[in-house]
Amino acid sequence: MDPESIHTAERVLHGGESDRDLLDFSANTNPRTPEGVDEVYTAALEESRRYPDDGYADYRDAAAAFVGCDPERVIPTPGGLAAIRLAMERSLEPGDEALVPYPSFGEYAREVRLQGATPRFVRYDDLFEMGPTVLEPCALAVVCTPNNPTGEAADPAALEAFADRCAAADTTLLVDEAFLGYTELPSAATLERDHVIVARSLTKLFGLPGLRAGFAVASGQRRDDLETARRAWSLGTPAARVGAHCLRREGFVRDTRERVASERERLRAALAATFDVRPSDAPYLLCNVGDRDVARVLADARADGVAIRDATTFRGLDSHVRIAVKDRPSNDRLLAAVGVGDVGGESERE
Repeated sequence: MDPESIHTAERVLHGGESDRDLLDFSANTNPRTPEGVDEVYTAALEESRRYPDDGYADYRDAAAAFVGCDPERVIPTPGGLAAIRLAMERSLEPGDEALVPYPSFGEYAREVRLQGATPRFVRYDDLFEMGPTVLEPCALAVVCTPNNPTGEAADPAALEAFADRCAAADTTLLVDEAFLGYTELPSAATLERDHVIVARSLTKLFGLPGLRAGFAVASGQRRDDLETARRAWSLGTPAARVGAHCLRREGFVRDTRERVASERERLRAALAATFDVRPSDAPYLLCNVGDRDVARVLADARADGVAIRDATTFRGLDSHVRIAVKDRPSNDRLLAAVGVGDVGGESERE
């Protein structure tokens, strides 16, 4: 991290509602957690009287099986954002440029700047068309799939072709897959390219954002560098034990994907009667409110006990909100709060 850049850096606004009396649709986390989490956490808390095993063999095994790579390629981190920072610390120096898509997760540009580097912004819809003229000056390129806040997942063939162009340009490719677990698409970890670093988060899919568990996946010298640079005892014992437990809950993951896909389509159809709703592969929908005042839309929903995300804080968006996909009763409350009627359908199976 560049010490001089810290003086000019700023915090980034995120979703997440502190008022517990509000139903929170501003953060894209699963409202459910896998069975057995409480028991695993309680046992791990008792074992936290000693330092964690810094090898994290069980956690690496579970993470590797989840994304389809060798365990030795997994780098444990306290959340996906920690994996992103670790990758940028390894890849960027003061004066470098990094290719950053927009609209997308605001922490990318912030982390680039904290390294003393400069973000070079490109529209997300144009990202995979970038060639050597753009890539060669950039030490790093970032891809978010599914993209936050727009929701579309990258086509695996297009992502692989982009990875090839990054390799030819000697550009490290960082692929943020925080929400990819909601899809059945393969992880970029399966590419096993020496210039590709993957960042994963457990907190979204498994509904445990306060646990702070994630990992990076890398190969070759980049893998060795990340493993050397990661902090000792990267994860607390509860995070490592609960994380490994969650990653092995195949039935929970399958049921979550099915539920979110069904509810997302139901929400999209209902919201489309009032807003311009972007197609999504993620557990959220980006809505253009048109001529309506975004602040008023947010305030009206809040008055009805629902918090939704002001998406105008994302670069390039000026009339948008982002709405998470929750369970059916919560989603019905959301629809009522934004003045949209239910489109019907069978009740959600519990």
